[in-house]
Amino acid sequence: MNTQHIAIIADSGTDPGISFIQAHDIRIIPLRINYTDGSSYRSMVDISSAEVIQSFEKEIPTTSLPSPDAIQKTLEQARADGYQKAIIVTISSGLSSTNQTVGLIARDYADFPVTVLDTKNIGLGAGLIVRAAALLAEKGVAYEDIIQKCTQLTENTRLWFSTKTLSYLRKGGRISEATYRLGSILNIKPVITCTPKGKYAPVKKARGFQKALQEEVNFVACYAQKFSSVIVGICSSNSQECARELERAIRERLTNIAQVIHTQAPPELLVHTGPDLVGMCVQPNIFE
Repeated sequence: MNTQHIAIIADSGTDPGISFIQAHDIRIIPLRINYTDGSSYRSMVDISSAEVIQSFEKEIPTTSLPSPDAIQKTLEQARADGYQKAIIVTISSGLSSTNQTVGLIARDYADFPVTVLDTKNIGLGAGLIVRAAALLAEKGVAYEDIIQKCTQLTENTRLWFSTKTLSYLRKGGRISEATYRLGSILNIKPVITCTPKGKYAPVKKARGFQKALQEEVNFVACYAQKFSSVIVGICSSNSQECARELERAIRERLTNIAQVIHTQAPPELLVHTGPDLVGMCVQPNIFE
């Protein structure tokens, strides 16, 4: 527990990394992974990313919001454990109603101040905001200043990702049928980002998956040059070797990298993008 007794809470669609969650007492509100046989699992609690990938051979599940009860229990447990305030970091309100749902419930806690931050991002792009909030709290930064700094980081943290198969994006309505068919025929793999409003948008169309990964490196290298020091995140759901190659590639391009963080995508993101997701993100280093 940090000295200010500020609980850092995140939904499971953010991706700060399992080891970081455990080391810094990040409280997780799980979204749900649902199957047609009626079974429903709490993401990162009852089902892992690897298990979701294994299930793809039989069925692509759906996702649903955290239950109000799960949100309430997380807040109540944080207060019972001695925390006096909370900051809840969520995935983009442009991609999920999680932020709105959490916000509605948080309003009921008049005697337990709760601030809900919309990262306008997803996965590791959102997870870097979670990490920053936790580290700022541990450094003794004031509650209001943590909120201000993390709000600014949501505007400056950028994510780009690609996937080998477009069918998952099509099924989730993230790309059109025409884009899916053309991409499948011509082997075009879009590089996708989150817009300032927190919506998915393709920013580059690459011929082949390896070319898409090269374009991710280009986006990261270009954006990172705006800052004196940066944190780079790499998310690879299915290949540690791919993640290592991307780290080598970006370190060859940049000299201002303070840290490279590796994670695996959370289950709910894989449901919508498929098993071969690879993403990279950049955040200005506010701890330099």
